[in-house]
Amino acid sequence: MTKFKLLALSVIIASSLGTASAASQWSVGAGVGIVESPYKQYDRDVYPIPVVTYEGDDFWFRGLGGGYYLWNDKADKLSIMAYYSPTYFKPGDSDDRQLRRLDKRKSTMMAGLSYVHNTEYGFLRTTLSGDTLDNSNGIVWDLAWLYRYTNGALTLTPGIGMAWHSENYNDYYYGVSHNEARRSGLNSYDADDSWNPYLELTASYKFADDWSVYGSGRYNRLGNEIKDSPMVDKSWSSLISAGITYSF
Repeated sequence: MTKFKLLALSVIIASSLGTASAASQWSVGAGVGIVESPYKQYDRDVYPIPVVTYEGDDFWFRGLGGGYYLWNDKADKLSIMAYYSPTYFKPGDSDDRQLRRLDKRKSTMMAGLSYVHNTEYGFLRTTLSGDTLDNSNGIVWDLAWLYRYTNGALTLTPGIGMAWHSENYNDYYYGVSHNEARRSGLNSYDADDSWNPYLELTASYKFADDWSVYGSGRYNRLGNEIKDSPMVDKSWSSLISAGITYSF
């Protein structure tokens, strides 16, 4: 499961870098990332990160996700898409005695629709996806506004967004069943749906014709339904990464 946790970073990196790519262009690269999980006594982890993106007229691929365009012009891009969601909980990865007695939560494959609307003042990015493997049977809706600023070789893309997690999604990843409560000593917990605001920023600098360095990060403020879980001891989670890419 560790490889999927580290690849979560590549999704954010690739989605930000990929939107700037010309048609029919590949980018490959590598970097390092830091993942901060909200679960109790999960260590901050540092991972190597592969980055692979492709942007074409009909298809796109970014990190762990890909899609087919139903509509693709300069202003609007609508696609059906699927991506591997790396969210999971492995009891043995926690140093908390009670959490180590809980059940495993599995990562899953999500699928749905993605839409981007470009304007001179920035661009809207939204996705609606659902679990296809019957792990959580949850739904995630993500909505963000981003602005790309370019000055010579430097490109900055700040963004602000909100992610909605359905009741099924939150209860699977952050709920505690009555059986788990009896084993662990934690209080049982049924999670409802939640709204989770976030900030993100991607910076890239092109130092040669085909080579760029990048830095990317996202800070997620967790909704009350997640923060109140006895599995969680933080009100936030984060992803940070940096690396180098080559385009061809």
